[in-house]
Amino acid sequence: MGLLTFSLNVTLDGCVDHREGIADDETHAFFTRLMDASGAMLWGRTTYEMMEAYWPAVARGEVDAPRAIREWAAQLQAKPKYVVSSTRTDFPWTNSHHVGGDLRASVQRLKDATPAGVLLGSGKLGLALDKLDLIDEYVFLVHPRIAGHGPTLYEGGLAATRKLELLSAIPLRSGAVAMHYRRA
Repeated sequence: MGLLTFSLNVTLDGCVDHREGIADDETHAFFTRLMDASGAMLWGRTTYEMMEAYWPAVARGEVDAPRAIREWAAQLQAKPKYVVSSTRTDFPWTNSHHVGGDLRASVQRLKDATPAGVLLGSGKLGLALDKLDLIDEYVFLVHPRIAGHGPTLYEGGLAATRKLELLSAIPLRSGAVAMHYRRA
C-alpha cells in the first residue's frame, strides 16, 4: 500500500491561494522531484481544471517557459492523475481518471493500488481526506509571505488536532521552507 501525501504551497498566515506562492525554478524543481517520487497525483475537480487550463500547453511547447517549468509540465503530462468530482466524469487530459463513489473506499483503493504513493494537491479535498484519516504525510512549502486573505489551509477545521513528526525542513533560496511531516 502506498502513502497518501498532502502537499501544497502555503503562506505564513495559512493562505493556499496559488497566486501567493513564489513560482521560481527552485520551487518547480522541488515539486518535480516530489511528483517523480510518487506514483500518481490526486486532485479535486477545481484544482484539475486550473491545472488542465495551463500545463498541457506548456508540455506541448505552445507556451514559452523556463527549463524547470517545461520539465514539470512534461512529467505532469505523463503522471497518472486522479480527479475526485461529483459533477464531472470526463477528464480528457492525458492519463487523467475520474474517482467517484464513496470517497473513503475510492481513495483507499487508489492508495492500495499505488505502491509508490499518491500525491494530493488540493486544499478542500485534503481537508475531506484528513477528516477520513486517509492522509499519511504532509509536505508543505511555506512561503515567506503574509497574504492577509484566503482561502486558508484547514479552513473547515478538523475534529481533533493532528500530531505530526518532522521528517525534514529544507530552506530554499527564496526564503520558502519545505516542511515534511508524518502522522505521529
